[in-house]
Amino acid sequence: MDVTLGYLRESLSNYTEKYPSCQKIYTMLKENQYKNESEFVNDLNEADVAVLDLVLKNEITYAKKEQDHKRADELNEVYELLF
Repeated sequence: MDVTLGYLRESLSNYTEKYPSCQKIYTMLKENQYKNESEFVNDLNEADVAVLDLVLKNEITYAKKEQDHKRADELNEVYELLF
């Protein structure tokens, strides 16, 4: 799995109970062998993008607060592709 998508999958695992739609995206990442973030983003619908907008904003902010710049950068790569 792509490293960036690995970070995303790990982040989504924190939200699957709170937001059931995260479970769908998490399952997509788990079951599909996406070669890169672009391939993954192309497989999303509008509802998926809306959920990821919320989750990624939270996760990027948290990573920056914890000074985990690698994680923040990796998650930001996906966020930028959404829009």
